[in-house]
Amino acid sequence: MSRSVLVTGGNRGIGLAIARAFADAGDKVAITYRSGEPPAGFLAVRCDITDPEQVERAYKEIEEAQGPVEVLVANAGVTRDQLLLRMSEEDFTSVLETNLTGTFRVVKRASRGMLRARKGRIVLISSVVGLLGSAGQANYAASKAGLVGFARSVARELGSRNITINVVAPGFVDTDMTRALTDEQRDNILTGVPLGRYAQPEEVAASVRFLSSDEAAYITGAVIPVDGGLGMGH
Repeated sequence: MSRSVLVTGGNRGIGLAIARAFADAGDKVAITYRSGEPPAGFLAVRCDITDPEQVERAYKEIEEAQGPVEVLVANAGVTRDQLLLRMSEEDFTSVLETNLTGTFRVVKRASRGMLRARKGRIVLISSVVGLLGSAGQANYAASKAGLVGFARSVARELGSRNITINVVAPGFVDTDMTRALTDEQRDNILTGVPLGRYAQPEEVAASVRFLSSDEAAYITGAVIPVDGGLGMGH
């Protein structure tokens, strides 16, 4: 059955792979993007999730076009890497504002329709860095770790209404961001990955789709690593 799906930050990388996976399964897929030209084949809505008014406008446009959001994938995120002693207040707060507070905004807005329907699926895209830590990424790691506490609290609030919320924590994924690294940097990263390779975006998307399916109806508040074993034990 075709559902109304929203993927934030769905214009490239992991987000685009997730959007395509839902579309291929026959769902109606909306994506948000902040800049550039969005990919064809989706309801693309320009939205900066740090702006509450833009979030509200985006939801209204999506609801008018394809109905209330039944599946939300909160994927939009940013990085501003810097060592702690060089990290500015803005470096820290801007990353949390997008990755954590922005996620709060889109989840809160989606939950209104889900509560009325007494069903829904929410998946947050975190990172192995949020569990493992990473030098130079205190802001990013804090924001991604915060998603876990947020998801588990919301899972307890909304579970009685048949709404699940789970977290997918990817490791290093073969995207434009990681391809920009030097060969030496890429090789150094792989030394810590037991499977010895980068993930494909489609592998992350498969986990998201599973958590959004009927088969995963009894899974909520979970953190699913898709990291090749990098974060084992964390």
